[in-house]
Amino acid sequence: MENLKRLIEEAWDNRDMLSEASVIDSIVQVMDSLDKGELRCAEPDGNGGWKVNDWVKKAVILNFRIQKMSTIEVGPFEFHDKIPLKTGYADAGVRVVPHAIARYGAYIAPDTILMPSYVNLGAYVDKGTMVDTWATVGSCAQIGKDVHLSGGVGIGGVLEPLQAAPVIIEDGAFIGSRCIVVEGVRVGTEAVLGAGVVLTSSTTIIDVTGEHPLENKGYIPPRSVVIPGTKPKDFPAGTYDVPCALIIGLRKESTDRKTSLNQALREHSVAV
Repeated sequence: MENLKRLIEEAWDNRDMLSEASVIDSIVQVMDSLDKGELRCAEPDGNGGWKVNDWVKKAVILNFRIQKMSTIEVGPFEFHDKIPLKTGYADAGVRVVPHAIARYGAYIAPDTILMPSYVNLGAYVDKGTMVDTWATVGSCAQIGKDVHLSGGVGIGGVLEPLQAAPVIIEDGAFIGSRCIVVEGVRVGTEAVLGAGVVLTSSTTIIDVTGEHPLENKGYIPPRSVVIPGTKPKDFPAGTYDVPCALIIGLRKESTDRKTSLNQALREHSVAV
């Protein structure tokens, strides 16, 4: 692995090396490992956080430099791109409903369901997750086990800047319809986002469950129940409400995630 990483780093600094067979083979190996889930663009660091493997992201970007455009035919449909479509779903134990599309280099774990949706290269979608209709999973995004991405959800992708963390949706989270999560936001284990929540790196997240509001940005704590909100902000032309996200409660701990989800939705009257 260290030799592979070294070659990628050297080729990144010296693009003339992209014609060398050893470098091409290394890039191809990284893409194949991403596709199989053996490598990840980001991964848990073992201390409750995440680390970004920027050298893997470099390989993904370099892959565009060595691939040639080609026509991809799927029945009556035609695409023209440098990256082939992902294949082998049956052998992988993945259910794929027409017109779901994933690009080669995205990992889709067994027992995952892809409704008509899109998963970009470098993404990691773990076991038991549902990617619902017209949901999109951007490049390098990390989606945990037993996650539900509802209809129309947009999970942002990031290849550059290389050090930037991708969006991370941790195990058991429920992302309501038409939610947008971008710019490296991390959603904690079993959190619930109500319909229409928008989270960017600059979105103010306000916990209103206590006596005083608590604000943060970029992170939804585990089992939080979140809805869209607004907060006043002063502008030269006056004071106007701008979007924010409100943590209004906690999903109860339970060995049955479906039961705890239903309880949270009923208790807090959250639309999803």
